[in-house]
Amino acid sequence: MFVIINIKQAGRKHAILEKQQIELDDIGPNPTVKDLITAVVKQQVNAYNTKKPGANALPYLSSEQMEGQAANGKIGFGSIYNEEKADLTRAQETALQAFEDGMYAIFANEEELKQLSDHFELNPDTVITFIRLTFLSGSIW
Repeated sequence: MFVIINIKQAGRKHAILEKQQIELDDIGPNPTVKDLITAVVKQQVNAYNTKKPGANALPYLSSEQMEGQAANGKIGFGSIYNEEKADLTRAQETALQAFEDGMYAIFANEEELKQLSDHFELNPDTVITFIRLTFLSGSIW
């Protein structure tokens, strides 16, 4: 099943990750938020674990690559220097806990998904938006 993912951060003009189509395990046309989070985390952990660690063959970035990465807010070679693989179960538990703690919000098209048990309609045209929330710090007085 392919879904369109969009990642944003509160307070930023541009999305961290513009609409990108990713392939998830089939979670059905009416999944829960928990099903969605665990499927997205599984896809991301598998993508991370299959990426080869080490240096890139090309030790430079073209101007176009730098401009594209600058729009996302970080310029890098995309190399992985830590050879330790991510733990799927732990990553899923962390993502579910972070959602329950209000660290990020999820929208299916324009509808906010507030609870892990919420069901929503999922089809190939549905845009799933993750918004990382930033908490303000400071004193009360």
